[in-house]
Amino acid sequence: MKSVKLIAGILTGVAVGTVIGVLFAPEKGSSTRKDISNQGNLYTDELNDKFIAFINGIAKRFDVVKKEAMRLAENGKTKLDEVEVKEHVNG
Repeated sequence: MKSVKLIAGILTGVAVGTVIGVLFAPEKGSSTRKDISNQGNLYTDELNDKFIAFINGIAKRFDVVKKEAMRLAENGKTKLDEVEVKEHVNG
């Protein structure tokens, strides 16, 4: 949920910055459009980098959880084998 708010905040900032830039630009329209386009590209690149970092973070957490689940499953299998051996001996 925090990432959704972050993305929404960034996009809102881009929109507000664009409007303010157009309204207060002392340059010609073509120059202003070029500047806005360049700034938009910078924001897009930044957003892309943050998104990739977010996905990488999720992937790392998934790997940690997966390894822990495998460890717990192996421990459970070991315990089950021990119980089966005791039942066979006592059986």
